[in-house]
Amino acid sequence: MKPNSKPSTPPAEDPTRPHVYDGIQEYDKRLPNWWLYTLYITILFWIGYWGYYEWFHAGPSNQERVTQALARIETQRLASAKLDDASLWQMSQNPEFVAAGKAVYDANCAACHLASLRGKGESPTAIGPDLTDTTWLHGGRPTEIYDLITKGVLTKGMPTWGPVLGAKKISEVTAYILSKHKEGEPALRAQTAALIP
Repeated sequence: MKPNSKPSTPPAEDPTRPHVYDGIQEYDKRLPNWWLYTLYITILFWIGYWGYYEWFHAGPSNQERVTQALARIETQRLASAKLDDASLWQMSQNPEFVAAGKAVYDANCAACHLASLRGKGESPTAIGPDLTDTTWLHGGRPTEIYDLITKGVLTKGMPTWGPVLGAKKISEVTAYILSKHKEGEPALRAQTAALIP
């Protein structure tokens, strides 16, 4: 074995901070880059998040998010409820149901009843009757409207929408139509209304 020509130098110790606390002395080392990058990215994210929600008010407020969450919960509760007049009236007061019903109505019903729901009341060339008045040919209680949409009236040219749309979409359309009325109307059948002076 050949003797080492250079004397070995002891490894240099890391520098320490000058203060001592309870006999403990800290090393004076730089933080690792990954830790610093994480810190800087977190600070940038916080600035962007704060600016988005607080300065520009671009996102929904906490109150709006709570309201939206409660509306979603109410929508799910109503969707699973038994369909009766009371639950259909409640659906007509829920903005999510009404918005979904409007989309289905615009896609399927507006061609005959017009986008305004006025049908023949607005334009004599329209095929379907007015859905905004209080006199209805086939009954205007919410469950009657639901059944009418489901079964259709082939003699008047209204197709059976039940197999096409399904129960959920029909209840949404019913809620949309009812949202244009006060609770309790439309209730008069056309034959009954003709007898009233």
